[in-house]
Amino acid sequence: MAEKVLMKGNEALAEAAIMAGCKHYFGYPITPQTEVAAYMAKRMPKIGGVFLQAESEVAAINMVIGVSACGKRVMTSSSSPGISLKSEGISYLAGCELPALIVNVQRGGPGLGGIQPSQSDYFQATKGGGHGDYKLIVLAPASVQEMVNLTFKGFDLADKYRMQTMILADGTMGQMMEPVSLDMGEVKEYAKPWATTGTGTHEGRNIVNSLSLSPAQLEEWNLNRY
Repeated sequence: MAEKVLMKGNEALAEAAIMAGCKHYFGYPITPQTEVAAYMAKRMPKIGGVFLQAESEVAAINMVIGVSACGKRVMTSSSSPGISLKSEGISYLAGCELPALIVNVQRGGPGLGGIQPSQSDYFQATKGGGHGDYKLIVLAPASVQEMVNLTFKGFDLADKYRMQTMILADGTMGQMMEPVSLDMGEVKEYAKPWATTGTGTHEGRNIVNSLSLSPAQLEEWNLNRY
């Protein structure tokens, strides 16, 4: 039996992301998920990773776009109104077919709402959240252990399908502590021939884009994504 350790949900999720091969985290503090960012701030420098507290949620999600375009595993986290601010960037990720893990530790809403635990963002998560009728892969944990398991799985699904995975947790799970096993097995590696290389050459150069001025091309593009 794998050894278990007592951890707070937000911190267990962050450690699971690191074990899944995530070395890039961009976020902005908001209750009740701030411990995710705080944990990443401590751990990322120790593993040669990058932690950056952006100047806003909008900036954070656009940093995610850049790292994902390079073919690296990347994550951001927020809570309810912060996820709303990230919605345009998430739509860009969907339009560019870039994988990423997005964590929403929900609070009450709409508007600023409160800071108490809530499960108020179901429709936003499952119906897309931003413009363009895109869909996310949504994983909803029911325990701290599932926050760990689904975070690990979320990166795999994002890479496999070239989509965005959202962990739809809430303040209760984020703040409570449970004994968890962090033994998740081997990290799966997926080929990413679409990733930008930075070579500066025209041969084999990948361009990340979500804009098509041709209605026929845009229709084909959207149908392929659908």
